[in-house]
Amino acid sequence: MARIYTRSGDKGQTSLIYGKRVAKNDARVEAYGTCDEANSMIGLALSFLDGENFDGKDEFISTLHKVQTILFHVGAELATPSDKEVAWKLKHEHIEELEKQIDQWEEELPPLKNFILPSGHRASAALHTARTVARRAERAAVGVDDANPMVQSYINRLSDFLFVAARYVNRKLGGEERNLKADI
Repeated sequence: MARIYTRSGDKGQTSLIYGKRVAKNDARVEAYGTCDEANSMIGLALSFLDGENFDGKDEFISTLHKVQTILFHVGAELATPSDKEVAWKLKHEHIEELEKQIDQWEEELPPLKNFILPSGHRASAALHTARTVARRAERAAVGVDDANPMVQSYINRLSDFLFVAARYVNRKLGGEERNLKADI
């Protein structure tokens, strides 16, 4: 049986796809690692929906599972050295799918009149956290030379998607959406 640990990273190096060794603080590792964090936070948000019921729940979960899969592939693109071929390419259609879903959910949401604080149902709060991690992944991806330009666009749109998903969950499950107060 193969073990999960290899000990090959004990001195601060890791392997990209195709085996190229780089420092663990390399821009590529930072970017794909941050995508992994966002993906994990989406998974946490989904776990908070266990036992919850609302119209459209199955479609909502299916949509987020698809996003998790695409985000995993985005990480793989970031983990592939620029001189190697990526087995799976992000496409503009993936970004358009996010936009279409954002538009559909926003039809069910009240328009924003103020900034809101991450709050409400714990699934919503976790999606807000995933959004902030996606923003960090976007900033990290900027430092990756020769990355597919669709990667940065997808991650940018993903953070918008997660913001609306958080609002949508609050709306469906009665979570309170707290407005930012100007006077403190």
